[in-house]
Amino acid sequence: MEYSTGYFVVKKRALPEVLLKVVEVNRLLDTQKAVSVQDAVDQVGISRSSYYKYKEDIFPFHDSSQGTILNLYCQINDEPGLLSELLKIVADFKANILTIHQAIPVNGIASLSLSIQILDTTGDISNMVLEMESRAGVHNVKVLARE
Repeated sequence: MEYSTGYFVVKKRALPEVLLKVVEVNRLLDTQKAVSVQDAVDQVGISRSSYYKYKEDIFPFHDSSQGTILNLYCQINDEPGLLSELLKIVADFKANILTIHQAIPVNGIASLSLSIQILDTTGDISNMVLEMESRAGVHNVKVLARE
């Protein structure tokens, strides 16, 4: 199976623990809470070879998304004000909404696609998606693509 890009969006819970620890090592080094790579890997409990193997391949979603367009797909209940709540979340995270498309609801559920421009002032996108998913009446929020 061949893919056009070498990037995937994966939820944190699906990642092997070693990859999450590599992200933590990078955070420790960036914030100077570790004085060396050896110090950082000792703090999180992985080997230096594991760190060096993956250090350039994984980073928090927010770090890689600034200046891009994010396409989201949502399934939501057909309830007055729910779309407005989702758009307010996007606005609260200071992202720019480029397009909105909502299909006619079927069996009380509407399909919604949003194109969102990520700005330098935009907050953590993964938290934005989590906040959208946590709203009552929202069945799912999927990141379809980054452009």
